[in-house]
Amino acid sequence: MQTIYYDLRDTKGQQKEIEDKISAAAKILREGGLVGIPTETVYGLAANGLDETAVKRIFEAKGRPQDNPLILTIPGQQWLPRYCKDIPPLAYVLARKFWPGPLTMILKCRTDVVPSIITAGLDTVAMRCPNHPVTLAIIREAGIPVAAPSANTSGRPSCTTAQDVLEDMDGKIEGIVDGGPCTVGVESTILDLTCDPPKLLRPGGLPLEALEQVIGPISVDKAVVSPLQEGEQPKAPGMKYRHYAPKAPVTVFTGAPEASAREIARRVGPTTGVICFDEFVHLFPQQEVHALGPSNDKLAQAQRVFDALRTFDNSGVTEILAQCPDSRGLGLAVGNRLKKAAGFHIVESDSQRIILGLTGGTGAGKTSALNAIRELGGEVIDCDAVYHEMLDHDQELRNTINATFPGVFGPDGKLNRKKLGQEVFAKKERLDKLNAIVFRFLVPELEKRMESVPDGLYAIDAINLIESGLDRLCDRTIAVTAPTELRVRRIMARDDITEQYARLRISAQKPDEFYRGKCDLELNNGAETAEAFQREARLFFERLVESLREEKRHGNK
Repeated sequence: MQTIYYDLRDTKGQQKEIEDKISAAAKILREGGLVGIPTETVYGLAANGLDETAVKRIFEAKGRPQDNPLILTIPGQQWLPRYCKDIPPLAYVLARKFWPGPLTMILKCRTDVVPSIITAGLDTVAMRCPNHPVTLAIIREAGIPVAAPSANTSGRPSCTTAQDVLEDMDGKIEGIVDGGPCTVGVESTILDLTCDPPKLLRPGGLPLEALEQVIGPISVDKAVVSPLQEGEQPKAPGMKYRHYAPKAPVTVFTGAPEASAREIARRVGPTTGVICFDEFVHLFPQQEVHALGPSNDKLAQAQRVFDALRTFDNSGVTEILAQCPDSRGLGLAVGNRLKKAAGFHIVESDSQRIILGLTGGTGAGKTSALNAIRELGGEVIDCDAVYHEMLDHDQELRNTINATFPGVFGPDGKLNRKKLGQEVFAKKERLDKLNAIVFRFLVPELEKRMESVPDGLYAIDAINLIESGLDRLCDRTIAVTAPTELRVRRIMARDDITEQYARLRISAQKPDEFYRGKCDLELNNGAETAEAFQREARLFFERLVESLREEKRHGNK
């Protein structure tokens, strides 16, 4: 098959010639052919989105897995009701603000109109209106929505020029429209509007911060920061499979630019390829280097990242080491593309010590939240365990408790915990006295321990985190809360007790309002299973830790 090239880089030339080329590309689409088309983000591989046979050809040309859904591209929000149902008002708010532009919205699909090959069998569809006059003119002329994933061979870096498309698709498709280099350089941001709050499924050319300024807090899908597990179905493009990957293996280095550049310089060899910010190119005179742009210019990095990854395929490098921008603005999208290219093989170059304090009532899900921190490589400091360890070894603590509650230590020097319990739980003022003693000794012990630990992530687990003063050791304190009825059910199942006893245990503890009012953040557990909450908690902590690292890199507490 001969691939026809249409040069539409100059749209101020002969109007008749421009219109003829647009009509020719539109005719190919109407007749079931494939056309490489320009957008502001990356080049797309377009087919008639209502023609199942034509869409199948996209999968064949790209080598794309068929459980990976496609985006349906339209010329404006007025086309949404043709292909979507139950459209929330928020969709029109966002379309008025950000369309045409690099935003894709996940909406409920009119499955009687849209072929299931577009949606990968889901009841939702991804909708986008690109900000490129040539492509909008082609879609309007064709009179059909187009399915248009990125125009690269599946798994390779996306195409940001027509020449890139020609490299991957020459002879496989009917036409390529050259609209010039892409101005954004990374794919569109994908936002799921079928859930509350809306969820970011893929960071892209529209920064998360810009969306949150308009609609408030947005949750972030775990696929943004870690790979989907085997058997999990992607809800949008770019979520599941290894993407954007050159032939040589990639390792991504996060952290402050100076620190990540030093770490890369420490590891390079003669056949190492390097992707780095402009300021650090001079550190690698013996290596093949592709500059991402200045460390503070996220737009330049977005425009160059795919070109950098693709260019190494024509060289003899055996590995690629890449600097990663921070996650603010377009940096979240650039970092996501680099990490996916690396299969999430990441080196943290300037790991700082981050201490989180977790507290909350029984049954709220603190154990699952702590397990999520362990999954992230964090270490949990159990204050109750530290206290009991101190009871065995800290003679001053033992003497103080024994002076206040005589006889609780036996002749053998061991603590009679049953007797101590009888002493303190009968009267509140006695329990307050014991807590005051424990806090007086525990806080300095924790301070000493935390000063000596290496950089990394730590969580202090303490029911009395606030009352003890341990909160002042923490970068952030988190209240783990949950609806009372869910807590009752969990305690009954966990401890095999009656409903009445479970309610008594909850009523004897401080209410969620106490923790909510005293802590910096709240992590509410409304999940039906511990596993589901642990997944939610992991995403919560990943985002929090990244935010704290950014603060520390820029000199803030």
